[in-house]
Amino acid sequence: MKLAICASEFNFDVVAPMMEFARRHAEFLGAQITAELLVPGVYDMPLAVKKLAMRNDVDAVVTLGAVIEGETQHDEVIMQQATRKMMDIAVETGKPVALGISGPGVTRLQAMERVTDYARRAVEAAVKMVKRLETV
Repeated sequence: MKLAICASEFNFDVVAPMMEFARRHAEFLGAQITAELLVPGVYDMPLAVKKLAMRNDVDAVVTLGAVIEGETQHDEVIMQQATRKMMDIAVETGKPVALGISGPGVTRLQAMERVTDYARRAVEAAVKMVKRLETV
């Protein structure tokens, strides 16, 4: 099984350990990371996710990021729009796009505490979906 990782540079102090854990967990599950792409932020992910999903050497895309709560509702808007578009890309390409993005409404500390959970769940979701879709 071949996975791609699309990760956000924004809040990279949170995202970098997510990427490392996702790599290790993919290897543990017997999946190969065939592509990694850093984008400026979660808002920028949909285009990159689509490009990755269109590759022949990618069965699923794992997204990693952290949308930290601020003083406005910016975090909610970013997550709603980005996740909606990534769901559309999964349906359009027929390839799973797994959500490993913490937020909205999380503090930096909460995001740091959830690094392994979000990375693990995203990689596991990608692997499970690829396997299950092979039976359809």
